[in-house]
Amino acid sequence: MAYEWTRDHRSPAFTTMGGDDRSWQDLSNPESYAAYAGMLARSPIPPLLKALWRGGPVWYMYEQIFHKEATENFTPWHQDTPYMPVGGQQLAVAWISLDPVSRSSTLEYCLGSHRGPLYNGTSFKPDDPTDPFYKTGDLPRLPDIEADRSGWAVEGWATEPGDVVLFHPSVLHGGGSPGLAGRRRTLTLRFFGSDATFCERPGPTAAPRVPGLHEALRDGDPFRHPVFPLVA
Repeated sequence: MAYEWTRDHRSPAFTTMGGDDRSWQDLSNPESYAAYAGMLARSPIPPLLKALWRGGPVWYMYEQIFHKEATENFTPWHQDTPYMPVGGQQLAVAWISLDPVSRSSTLEYCLGSHRGPLYNGTSFKPDDPTDPFYKTGDLPRLPDIEADRSGWAVEGWATEPGDVVLFHPSVLHGGGSPGLAGRRRTLTLRFFGSDATFCERPGPTAAPRVPGLHEALRDGDPFRHPVFPLVA
């Protein structure tokens, strides 16, 4: 129901990927907090994160959905954190596919990469997967992981509806092409804990889209805003 709500209530952030209308995404609709409240209250994910974070509080940050159908569109390797004004150890993305996903078509991860450098984001330029999202600043350019996969601990998992993959948003991840005969509908939910701090980026961030967030916080401040609900 959460996925369908976002699908049916497009935000200004709705985009197709690579100009292919079979691949699109939407994220951080300010109206989604009220629409998602019931689901978040019933979800086992916030209590799981609370346990992983040794009993600390869990806040919900924002949603993002992806739709890929009959396409070989490959998501470039990237980290999520550069697109958000937040840092910390207690950050999590819950990746939930509503369709069965084979190992060959799943999202892949570079294990342990969240402990390494924070790279510039990708602009998702089709012919240059490492093209920088920010044209200024000192974030290093993304490595071309696909050109030398042997240098990274790449892993991924086949999933069935009901499975959840949890990962830190600074983990390098990419891939996820369903193929010309496949479909993948994905709901992702982003959460943070008590050690999360506001981090200024070299330019406007993609999410969360919260009025006044950047004006109210300075680099290093605790990452808090009344719009973010405490969920565990």
